Amino acid sequence: MIIEPHDLHHEFPQFHEVIEVLRTRDGEFQRKLEEYNELDRHVRRIEENDEPITDFELEDMKKRRVYLKDDLYARLRSFKAG
Repeated sequence: MIIEPHDLHHEFPQFHEVIEVLRTRDGEFQRKLEEYNELDRHVRRIEENDEPITDFELEDMKKRRVYLKDDLYARLRSFKAG
């Protein structure tokens, strides 16, 4: 199975520079980005290695990843607009 990358640079290449600016200047953005990246690595490791986990647990982790990505995207758009 090929697992697609979900890091923000792949998800939002148009925001590459903004991601780096916010990562270094905005503590809340940096914290959420770290949580997102850690969660993404965990999900990918589970999927790549077919690690034992319930469907509910994996789905819950994926939902949290989407929530974080949505929040980070809103912050990226807000920064770029302002």
